[in-house]
Amino acid sequence: MNVLRHTDADFAGRLAQLAAASSLFDPAIEQRARDIVEAVRTRGDAALLEFTERFDGAKLTAEQLAVTSAESFAASVRADDALRAAVTEAEKNIAAFARKSRRKNWRMKNSHGATVGEKFDPFQRVGIYIPGGTAPLASTALMTITLAKVAGCREIVVCTPCGRDGSINSALLFAARAAGATEIYRLGGAQAIAALALGTATIRRVQKIFGPGNAYVVAAKRLLFGHVAIDLLPGPSEVLVLADDTADAKFAAADLLAQAEHGSGHERVWLVTPSAKFLKAVQKEIARQLPKLSRREFIQRALDANGWLIQVKSLADGVALVNRLAPEHCEVTTRGARELSQGIVTAGAIFLGNYSPTVLGDYVAGPSHTLPTGGAGASFAGLTVDQFQRRTSVVEYTKPSLKKALGAVRKFAELEGLDAHGRSATIRTEGK
Repeated sequence: MNVLRHTDADFAGRLAQLAAASSLFDPAIEQRARDIVEAVRTRGDAALLEFTERFDGAKLTAEQLAVTSAESFAASVRADDALRAAVTEAEKNIAAFARKSRRKNWRMKNSHGATVGEKFDPFQRVGIYIPGGTAPLASTALMTITLAKVAGCREIVVCTPCGRDGSINSALLFAARAAGATEIYRLGGAQAIAALALGTATIRRVQKIFGPGNAYVVAAKRLLFGHVAIDLLPGPSEVLVLADDTADAKFAAADLLAQAEHGSGHERVWLVTPSAKFLKAVQKEIARQLPKLSRREFIQRALDANGWLIQVKSLADGVALVNRLAPEHCEVTTRGARELSQGIVTAGAIFLGNYSPTVLGDYVAGPSHTLPTGGAGASFAGLTVDQFQRRTSVVEYTKPSLKKALGAVRKFAELEGLDAHGRSATIRTEGK
């Protein structure tokens, strides 16, 4: 891993460099994603099939894109008791958390005595992207589809990459159906996002797209914003561990290695600590634990490119760095962790104490693990159930309340030179 200390002569410059790096805004990736989106827009299913063969090695027909009921049933049969129990346990916590944060309709009286308020309706047709590839994420199916189901979405359309033989990981397929998916397509990458946003002969367009993905998936979501609503920009995984000398180096090392193992090479992990002794201890633990892991080649690639052990002058400087990096996951393992975390305002999710590893958020804690990455946490929050709801404002005036509003309405209409605006209100109070 790369080591950076506040005593280094070029500390500020190197810190600025690593804070600026993000695969979300790589111009080469964006251009390739743009080309894929345009191909899907102009050639529809033919482009989807071409890209599926090129990127996933599967030669399919348009009729084979959709997962059949027989395939879903077979995946259910193959699910063992341990998988069923894990899916049930995770779904229970995710659904309970989602129900607590679901938005509810409300009304009030304004200063004119009129009734105003908001109503919240579920999107009727949503698209959800679930990464596959080297690590098919069955947990992501639960962390996204469950929220759509709790929100009341009628049509929940899932896209996920297939293998060279056209198959989808059976555990992922089981989890997706169990969570409430109504359609599943064996389709990945930027082309899947384009199909959901623009529609093809086989896949009808959706109203909003959700879910994490690689750098190309995130680039496609950015490019298609406006054609369709987009949840957030959840790309390659990240974790930042903010620690002092009360933390456990074994735990910190394990958590850094866990988030580096996804396999894209764009994952980013940081240890931030004021303790030189703790930094060295974590460095030794990484060297000890890494050779024992099955995906050590993937992990090493991510650590070499985007793994940082950073010694700051103080925990206050550490908090400032957290807010600058806006990490997807932030673990706070310090004295007074809860109080210290109050100053962290850009992280996707915060995990407090030595016994709250990020993996709990990945799988079973309850909040969705679909979170902003690449610095997007400064502007975006993580995925929540209310993002599956459309907000509509509702206004209801009576004649008496309309009369109370006329003075202000006339003045604004006069100021803006829009006499028809003023007339549309005054005409309702004339005569009769």
